[in-house]
Formats: sequence, C-alpha cells, structure tokens
Amino acid sequence: MNKTLKTYGKQVIRSMVFWSIAMVFYAVFRFYGLPRFEGITVEAGYQDVLQMSNILRLFAFSGLLMGFAFAHIEFFVEKYASKRLSIGLLILFKTFLYLFTVIIVSTIAKSLISMRFGIDVDAAGPLWEDEIFKSTLLYVFLVSVVFSFIKIANEKFGKGVFLKMLLGRYKKPQEEKRIFMFLDLQSSTTIAEKLGHFKYSQLIQDCFYDLNEIVPKYAAEIYQYVGDEAVLSWPYQKGLAHNNCVRMYFEFVNFLTEKEDYYKDKYGLMPVFKAGLHGGTLMVAEVGVVKKELAFHGDVINTSARIQAECNNYNVPILISESLKDQLTIEKAFTAKHMGNVLLKGKENSLNIYTLLNT
Repeated sequence: MNKTLKTYGKQVIRSMVFWSIAMVFYAVFRFYGLPRFEGITVEAGYQDVLQMSNILRLFAFSGLLMGFAFAHIEFFVEKYASKRLSIGLLILFKTFLYLFTVIIVSTIAKSLISMRFGIDVDAAGPLWEDEIFKSTLLYVFLVSVVFSFIKIANEKFGKGVFLKMLLGRYKKPQEEKRIFMFLDLQSSTTIAEKLGHFKYSQLIQDCFYDLNEIVPKYAAEIYQYVGDEAVLSWPYQKGLAHNNCVRMYFEFVNFLTEKEDYYKDKYGLMPVFKAGLHGGTLMVAEVGVVKKELAFHGDVINTSARIQAECNNYNVPILISESLKDQLTIEKAFTAKHMGNVLLKGKENSLNIYTLLNT
C-alpha cells in the first residue's frame, strides 16, 4: 500500500509540475509585451493586479489545479479503460476529459477572480465564445496530445530512457551495471495446447497487464516481452535497494494468487511464473533505424536466462546467482536455500545458485 501511494503521489506531482510550467509558458506567449490585456477590464483600485508577475502566478496556480485533476484522469483511464481502447482512442478520450475539465476549472476560476479582484473578462455570450478561453482551450488540447505521446514514448523505452535517447546518450555503447530478471510462464506449451492460440494469447495479455500493476512499485523496467516471457531490468543499486528485484517477484506471485478465481473461471487454470536473476556489468547501445530501441549486450543477460532455465531442473519457482544474493539484505524477509554449483549452458565456469523462500 505504501509503495502504491508513493507511486501515485509521484504521478500527481509530475503532472502538477508539468502543467504549471506549461501554463506559465502560455501566459508568456499570450500576454508578454502587450500594452494592455484585450478583453479584460478592472475596477478602480485593482489595476496593479494586471502586472505580468501576477498573471504568471495566476496561470501557474491554474496549471497546478489542472495538473492535479489531469493526474486523476490519467489514473482512472489507465486503470479502467486502457485494456479496452486502442492507443489512438485512448488519447482522444483523455483529451476530451482534459478539455471538459478545463471548461469547468475556467468557469469556476473566472467567477472567483471577478469576485475577488473586480476583474471582468468580457464575453458577449457563453464562455466558449471568449477569445482568451478559446485560445487557452486550443493550447491545452495541443499540450495534452504532446503529453500523451511523451508518456507513450516513456512507456515504450522505459522511464527516463526516452530523454536519454533524445540527448543521444546511447549513440555510442555505454557500460552500465544492472540486474536482470527473466520471468517465464511455467508449462506454457501444455497450456497453449489446452487453451488454443486465441485464449492463450488472452491469458498472456492478462498476466502481463497484472505484471505492469506491480512493476512501477519496485523501480523495475520492462526490457522486452518475448512470447510468454518478460525480461525485467533494474539499475544495480535500485534493484538492491529494499530488495526490490526479489520482492517484486513475490508480490507478482501474490497478486496472481489473489486473482486465482478470475483466472480459473476464465481459463480453467492458475498461471505460475518462474524467475531467474543475475546482475553485473554489461553494455547498452541504441540499435536500428527502423524500430529503434535500446539493446543490452553482455554475459549478464545470457546468465540470467540460463539461471531461469534451471528452475525446471530443480523444480523451484525462482533461482538467483550467489553473487547477487550476497549483495541483497534478504535475511529478515527471505530464506536462501543453496541448490548447487552448476555449469550453465555455454559457460566455462560453474556458479552457485540459490532459491528463495518467504520466511
């Protein structure tokens, strides 16, 4: 619950900051340098209210209010509509809700400002005939579309990665230290034969949608989906902090267990995922021109995948390398059980692997 509230709080703050900055820019573009503000009259004694500094504060405050409202729109749309609508319809739906919110906020703000400062925004008819309001509405529409595309790009490349790609950080390969988890559906071939390809695809969609409910709470980044397998990654210290890289797996398992009735009613089974974890230094680079993406190169990825493959041999749901286990502080939350010293496929040296149990 604490992590959910923390994630939610960060989303609200980011939205409020973004829209506050956006509305300040609008105020500068719309009013800066004008000898007078067309369409606005002020009662005697209140002329100093229309100084540019006050206008900027007013629009910054309006941006904070809009950002707060828009964050809740994002939250509820993503939670209840994102699975049902295409990306295009999702953007249009959210933009419509944004504009509807702006109309409400603008109507309330106009009345409050008029009463408090004696400012009257002249309008010969309804609010939507006001020139200032129409230009504000158009600006919010354009910014909301840009905001949606930035959010989509951020989800595609991973949090913070999109900005780094814009700045060209990965044009040349960069060395990074990361933790990887390979998360795979157990008995996937048998399940696919039982359900058929359509129902099986729906099952994978549901499982990965539930996975995305958990991922943000533990600072994880989804590197890629490959069939019924998800590859997750953490910057090394973020993965170690609070045992994020292993706690995420167990919360995902608990989340699926809580939805056991749903999965059994819809698919006649309970999905079980196995995981393999390892960490270390590898290279990351921007690859491709068409369908450009980030690619990780190095032994860490291969070793993580091989460790996960050993889950079937040892009949355990999760395996972790000794080098990663030793850097986690798992004693209070988990019990580590040594499974053996194994020579993984394609490796010259063997390594110790452990499974983890909830204490």
